[in-house]
Amino acid sequence: MKDMKIGKVRNIGLAAHIDAGKTTVTERMLYFTGKTHKIGEVHEGKATMDWMPQERERGITITSAATTTYWKGHRINIIDTPGHVDFTAEVERSLRVVDGTVALFCAVGGVQPQSETVWRQAERYRVPRIAFINKMDRVGADFWGVVEEIREELGANPVPIVIPIGAEEDFRGLVDLLDMKALYYVEGPQGMEVQVEGIPAELSSEAHRARELLVERAAEVDDGLLEKFLAGEEPTREELVAAIRAATIAGKIVPVLCGAAFRNKGIRRLLDAVVDFLPSPADLPPVKGEWEGEELVRHPDDEEPLASLAFKVQADRHMGKLTYVRVYSGVLRVGEYVYNASRGVRQRIGRLFEVHADKREIVAELRAGDVGAVVGLGDTYTGDTLCHEGSPIVLEPIEFPAPVIDLAITPASRSDSDRLGRALAALSAEDPTFLVRADEETGEVVISGMGELHLEIIVDRLNREFGVGVQVGKPQVAYRETVLGTVEHEQKLVKQTGGRGQYAHIVFRIEPAGPGKGFEFVNKVVGGRIPKEYIPAVKKGIVDAMAEGPLAGYPMVDVRVILLDGSFHEVDSSEQAFRTCAAHGFREAAKRAGLELLEPIMSVEVTVPEEQVGAVAGSLAAKRGKILGMEARGKTQVLRARVPLSEMFGYSSELRNITSGRGEFSMHFERYEAVPYAIAEEIAAARREALAIR
Repeated sequence: MKDMKIGKVRNIGLAAHIDAGKTTVTERMLYFTGKTHKIGEVHEGKATMDWMPQERERGITITSAATTTYWKGHRINIIDTPGHVDFTAEVERSLRVVDGTVALFCAVGGVQPQSETVWRQAERYRVPRIAFINKMDRVGADFWGVVEEIREELGANPVPIVIPIGAEEDFRGLVDLLDMKALYYVEGPQGMEVQVEGIPAELSSEAHRARELLVERAAEVDDGLLEKFLAGEEPTREELVAAIRAATIAGKIVPVLCGAAFRNKGIRRLLDAVVDFLPSPADLPPVKGEWEGEELVRHPDDEEPLASLAFKVQADRHMGKLTYVRVYSGVLRVGEYVYNASRGVRQRIGRLFEVHADKREIVAELRAGDVGAVVGLGDTYTGDTLCHEGSPIVLEPIEFPAPVIDLAITPASRSDSDRLGRALAALSAEDPTFLVRADEETGEVVISGMGELHLEIIVDRLNREFGVGVQVGKPQVAYRETVLGTVEHEQKLVKQTGGRGQYAHIVFRIEPAGPGKGFEFVNKVVGGRIPKEYIPAVKKGIVDAMAEGPLAGYPMVDVRVILLDGSFHEVDSSEQAFRTCAAHGFREAAKRAGLELLEPIMSVEVTVPEEQVGAVAGSLAAKRGKILGMEARGKTQVLRARVPLSEMFGYSSELRNITSGRGEFSMHFERYEAVPYAIAEEIAAARREALAIR
């Protein structure tokens, strides 16, 4: 790894809606920076960053891929993320560790559902962004329309750094508003030649208006520039770049560029913008963490104590477990021991790598600001903090959405049965949104994920990577249960069977926690009425009971339990007694509080020809959907709706039939909502009947 000052490092992520061109942009970045000598095309299944067989076959990105390249004396660590909503966890963990993001938008599609999702994820982690409007050569491309959508729908402050020369088939180049020059792309074998000329007369007034807006926005965060602006003086290029950079890092503006990645247009200007406007680790506030209730900070300095975050785990057939890390402070060295502060374990660094998609280069160390991979961390998982044992710190963990779809699987043969458990354990360690549980009533293994494609890929990987054949059932909606009211409950467990008995006594209150809150446990026992060592057992017992709700056996969510009082026996009380008592008590209290069945509600966006809007709106309404809005986009209409996931199975075929193949849709999970009473009764009855038969 090249020795480089931290101010010359850029850790960036590429994020967007599916098919906006993230991987194509990344491939061009690697080519123009000299990292690769041949452009890999997504549609040919040869993209460098889409290295998994499943990615190359489907032409989509499934797993985030990291690489490192160099441009004008800067090291750029790039993470290419998936655009499909089923793999949103990959985006979540990538945005947690990058310092800046290139948000891609299709010049035709504009701000699409997943565009908004990844934008909000970046906002949550306060990641500075620049925008790249791709596919300016496509029919219907509208640069200024997309800029306005970014402003209106994302609430951002987009400021063009370039404006396009032409559009669609006539897209020929860019006007660079910093230098006020026209950049024309000369079509050649690689479309690589750039001719710099004066601004064409027909764009002169538009370019000067855009330049004035750029200077005005930059001046809002730079007093020196503001004085020049008010005095009517022109700033130097260096002054303008510095002001735009400061405003971008502060989140005040979003510089906007454009191009056509597939035609190799606009990529080098984008690389310049990454270097000029996105922050180095040294430009950002120190990372925060805590230890034993005390807030701590770590500055991006090799001399500070080690603090790094494991943001991705990958099962590698040759190396075993590969852990991707971002080093925030200190130095990670081969052969040294590190402390996993999240789990309280000490581990040794086996080997370190700089990563280029599925290829790896061995290095001796990873410094502050670096992104790399580690072998040897068997007890480390996604979101864990690795630090110096003498200076422990736990960094902010990564939050992931809950799975919304279930699939029952059984091994195809006895030999497959032996390997299935190990394979599922490896895959669930990789992916926090992939959960595995055994259904004791049916004897089946139930896997849960973010969508049908997510689980389809999992089953395919079981076969290809682990040699495990499985038989699969039909995808099922991941329903949940919750309580409706508040109830105070007292539960006693008293058993005497000769010898030592079992005794536990608890008093607690159960109440709704609010949508999306999950499970909250509050201990208000005072005076040692229940010894401290038994309190965790009470919580575990409640968690056990929540795994199968009393209504229909679905997991329970959004419940708060407040432990109020209780008592114990010096001899007969034990952790197991309190755990059992809490589980029985919770089930009884939940029944008394009233139960409600919840279902995942999806945000759906359907793009259809104008003449078929009525038929599509009717089909969504028939699915218990709520139409939220409709807008024109070129010669098509875009319908936005909320629809229960249970109604969306097979919708691809239905939409194809309604629109003669001209419609398309996307959807992502939004929230859980109550199932209408009559439907909930049917679902619960059917599940109880199925369990009884089995």
